Amino acid sequence: MSITNTPTSNDACLSIVHSLMCHRQGGESETFAKRAIESLVKKLKEKKDELDSLITAITTNGAHPSKCVTIQRTLDGRLQVAGRKGFPHVIYARLWRWPDLHKNELKHVKYCQYAFDLKCDSVCVNPYHYERVVSPGIDLSGLTLQSSGQPTSILTGSHSDGLLQIASGPQPGPRQNGFTTQPATYHHNSTTTWTGSRTAAYTPTIPHHQNGHLQHHPPMHPGHYWPVHNELAFQPPISNHPAPEYWCSIAYFEMDVQVGETFKVPSSCPVVTVDGYVDPSGGDRFCLGQLSNVHRTEAIERARLHIGKGVQLECKGEGDVWVRCLSDHAVFVQSYYLDREAGRAPGDAVHKIYPSAYIKVFDLRQCHRQMQQQAATAQAAAAAQAAAVAGNIPGPGSVGGIAPAISLSAAAGIGVDDLRRLCILRMSFVKGWGPDYPRQSIKETPCWIEIHLHRALQLLDEVLHTMPIADPQPLD
Repeated sequence: MSITNTPTSNDACLSIVHSLMCHRQGGESETFAKRAIESLVKKLKEKKDELDSLITAITTNGAHPSKCVTIQRTLDGRLQVAGRKGFPHVIYARLWRWPDLHKNELKHVKYCQYAFDLKCDSVCVNPYHYERVVSPGIDLSGLTLQSSGQPTSILTGSHSDGLLQIASGPQPGPRQNGFTTQPATYHHNSTTTWTGSRTAAYTPTIPHHQNGHLQHHPPMHPGHYWPVHNELAFQPPISNHPAPEYWCSIAYFEMDVQVGETFKVPSSCPVVTVDGYVDPSGGDRFCLGQLSNVHRTEAIERARLHIGKGVQLECKGEGDVWVRCLSDHAVFVQSYYLDREAGRAPGDAVHKIYPSAYIKVFDLRQCHRQMQQQAATAQAAAAAQAAAVAGNIPGPGSVGGIAPAISLSAAAGIGVDDLRRLCILRMSFVKGWGPDYPRQSIKETPCWIEIHLHRALQLLDEVLHTMPIADPQPLD
């Protein structure tokens, strides 16, 4: 939400609650979060300066200094919300900062006058008046210090149950549980499990340890369209063509119908959020809640309610794309990159990304190589097919070259649309599709998005200029 739309203590409670809900971290259910925020806003309604401090702290992610935000301390020190009891500073720190926080991991900042540990009659619940520290009771032996490299991952599995997992950690011996281990560096903080014949599930792994603090999510990388990070540091751009004005465009669908206008993300906004809220869309945020559809069914309406905080798409380097699931529910992704990394044929698998997981879903260099290979194959096959139809390549059992022509038709049938699919990601909220689900196609899911990656499409134009291919023509 832009600064101009940020509410103040003079606004209605409902408006304030809605704004603060947009900034929750997704660790709690939407119902619990709403009850907790409503309770706090009502308690602060008569203390306007503290309510304004809370709004400022939450909507700016602690970027601006803020005062203590206090509520009355209860007899046992705990606060009851929606039938559950917990320490108030922990409840709100989990809600807005660290979803996986343990109650013993908080330490108040020096300037906080009403911190929980000070035993005052009032308790400060401003999440930005506390820091997260490693509890002495937490075993850190399994944590890996962040460095410029990616943590190695290994394939493990068992022949008996057909289950494949990808787990972070040091690489063991040459074989484990019947599978040859392979380094698989494409998961940043997630573990992968095959939950069905063609569905791979991605779940968050152990939090990162850095400077004595636990970080559930790796830090986002602010900057421009061409930032240089770690593995990209020594790679020159694939093309010298200037970056496109928009790095991606996002179309929203309900079943097989596009709803609303296509949303374009400027290259100046490398991180974009797609969520289910009703705020005006713009810049780095596409809100699906505001879009209307006269043909919307009750089932679609129910699914839309669970989009919540949705997903974050991040463009890194020249055009790689990472996804973080912010929703309380999993999202399902069609990604040729993940297909390849999982050893599956393109389009053969659906990838289920669980809440808080953060994974790479698109690699520009790999896509560019696939474009070049497929375009070259199609061009060569089309030329060979034409020669075969003309009878210039006689073969065993052929009549005028027809048999060889038919055998070449599959390769020659690669058209521009097939290459364009390499530059597109599809993602369904809440509901999956494929052989492991009742829905066979993403177009049967209630709410999904299609993401066109402009840098990849730009490279495709260059490939097609150097080796043009005709759209496939039927054989006479």
